[in-house]
Amino acid sequence: MSGKLATRLREGTKQSHSLAENADFIQCFLKGVVEKTSYRQLLGNFYFVYTALEDQLTQHQNHPLLSQLYFPELYRQQSLATDLSYYWGPQWQTAITPSDATQRYVDRINDIAIADPILLVAHSYTRYLGDLSGGQLLKKLAQRGMSLPQGQGIAFYEFDDIQTPKAFKVTYRQSLDSLHLDEATITRIVDEANLAFKLNMELFKEVEGNLIQAIGQMIFSHLTRSRRNRQSPWPTELGDPTALQPQD
Repeated sequence: MSGKLATRLREGTKQSHSLAENADFIQCFLKGVVEKTSYRQLLGNFYFVYTALEDQLTQHQNHPLLSQLYFPELYRQQSLATDLSYYWGPQWQTAITPSDATQRYVDRINDIAIADPILLVAHSYTRYLGDLSGGQLLKKLAQRGMSLPQGQGIAFYEFDDIQTPKAFKVTYRQSLDSLHLDEATITRIVDEANLAFKLNMELFKEVEGNLIQAIGQMIFSHLTRSRRNRQSPWPTELGDPTALQPQD
């Protein structure tokens, strides 16, 4: 594999990407089955994750390496707050609490920020670049699947401060590749990105219960059966269906 970090991340997380692509919750999402209770639960969990990540990225904005990946225009905390207000109402902050999987995710972000802050690169990469690519298709599926009013409940997927997502992703990857890292550090970042996939998949697994309760076990099983024996319905040029990692 190339020594370029962006390439190493893409190549080194292919298996995790495939596993995330086949998560039952994502498979249902891609088939247009989006249920509000499970979806708002996921957004609530994301709120805690992004809050932790963005707090740490801001605190490390003057870090000699992380400063090169300081892009606050990517931040999702306020967008998630907007969506949570829509789904939960004005008292949304008292309605959400971090799930067990969410707390593990948050703890991991906070732990590495102290012990090895360069690993924050892995979490930034797996979340934000996917949000800019695959997330745009998920926005359309969420709108249609939940019959949302125009412009409501989809702020998470909207980047008002980024005019051209495709061009921004190129800039972001160039910033990754400009980091002067030794082989051991690159390996640690790739390993952390694989862990980030795992932590995200645990979030998806948690919300499946609400989805099954809403649509029924038989329908859920029908939607997810034999998925690994079929070609992925995800357009690869758009990115990862989990909104975690772009593949374009």
